[in-house]
Amino acid sequence: MAVPFALLFTAILAALVVFQLTLAFGAPIGRFAWGGQHRVLPRRLRIGSAVSVLIYAFMAVVAFDRLGAIDVFPDGFSVVAMWVIFGYLCLGILLNAVSRSKPERYTMTPVVIVLAVLSLLIASGVGTMAHAI
Repeated sequence: MAVPFALLFTAILAALVVFQLTLAFGAPIGRFAWGGQHRVLPRRLRIGSAVSVLIYAFMAVVAFDRLGAIDVFPDGFSVVAMWVIFGYLCLGILLNAVSRSKPERYTMTPVVIVLAVLSLLIASGVGTMAHAI
């Protein structure tokens, strides 16, 4: 059953939510995000961090919907949305890998690789509730 994929996916996203909220509230750890050019993020990037929290929440809901653990979206939406999330995360791998910030590159690239692999498994429907029946 693929629900553990969604649980791990969501657990990592939850850790990123804490990280992004910490950035949004002005923690001096900006070298790990947004290109690493600011110790404390400027206002526009703090807003970006806050928006990221909403994106992560949406991604988690889509993952559980795709696997059939919850039923939130119309049929087919979560299938397409999960593939879009996979593409978004693949782009994130590239962007983090080329970051000028070593802390961002060495920390966030592996995190996003794991998220992308999990999203691929979820998007492909490995172990969906339909497969379990």
